[in-house]
Amino acid sequence: MGKVIMGAEALDGYLTEDDVRHLNEMNALYREAIENFTVLEKEGGEKNKKAKEEVIRLYTEMGHLMQNICKEIPQLKIFSFDTEHESHAEASRVIAKLRSIKTDHSEFLYYTQRSFEMLFKLAYKGHQKDKKNYLVVKTPVTDPVQNYAVHKITDIDHKIENTVMCVMLRGALLPSMILSKEIEEYSSHGYVTPFALFKIKRDDSRKEDDMQYILDLDKSYFNLKDLDGKDLIFADPMNATGGSLVTVVKHLKKLGIKPKSISCFHVISALKGALRIVRALDNCTLYTLWMDPALNASAYIMPGLGDAGDRINGSDTDETPRNIIQLLADYGSNISGLYRSQLRQIEKTVLEN
Repeated sequence: MGKVIMGAEALDGYLTEDDVRHLNEMNALYREAIENFTVLEKEGGEKNKKAKEEVIRLYTEMGHLMQNICKEIPQLKIFSFDTEHESHAEASRVIAKLRSIKTDHSEFLYYTQRSFEMLFKLAYKGHQKDKKNYLVVKTPVTDPVQNYAVHKITDIDHKIENTVMCVMLRGALLPSMILSKEIEEYSSHGYVTPFALFKIKRDDSRKEDDMQYILDLDKSYFNLKDLDGKDLIFADPMNATGGSLVTVVKHLKKLGIKPKSISCFHVISALKGALRIVRALDNCTLYTLWMDPALNASAYIMPGLGDAGDRINGSDTDETPRNIIQLLADYGSNISGLYRSQLRQIEKTVLEN
């Protein structure tokens, strides 16, 4: 089947004049912050204190600018801008833990799971007057008789039971399973999403302004009939440039697929990548726990959190990259037991396509 390639120039063609102006404003503020990072790293005493105060001022200004930009674009849903004030500190703390170089692998997985649970609530939260589903649960208590409990949840079946998880390997695999598990748990009859698996990567030998995104169709696994007319979900920890997602969706549309909607979920999204996605794709909504201001010359998010795929899955060597079955095996029995329905769907997708 071969490969599909999209370049950065094509992606930038979707940006508006206002987008470019806003990005330039944000980049200028972040360059000021970088100047103070050097002082924080090397100096102590009063110089360090003043640099920290300046970084706080600049981040506050960037946050206000980000909020003003995003409020004009309804397709962008940022957790800290679209939830009650009491939730903001929770999101900030989770992101701080994920960013920290002190956060080890097990903690990183824990906070990744928390992030996507929060994003699920952001996208699918119900309202008090919505129709309800009732969960009648059998408990282990049998004295004096077998005991049951009743729990009421918002009926969101109509929002979630047309969804398909579109996985852009490799860092997106576990987040996609987490989000699919949330859908299964909130479905009144345990709906498990189909999966579509896309092998796509950036050419990291290139810079941000001439980056290429390469979709390897020979190592991708998807069934076109599972995608047409569906609500497609992309769950990826990091959205830097938006190139991988746009490449996949544009290719599917060339094959005749007409999604009902597209939703993408990110722990962190760069402003530029978020703008590219919602400008390039119709009927697409982007949900992110946090928005970062800038990309560096190599198209990595700043300040970012490092390579999310490596921090979730461990790193591969060039000589022995793992395939999807090996990645799943490396997750171990705890994750395999928790996401067994999702694993069955993934195995079915790989083996039957």
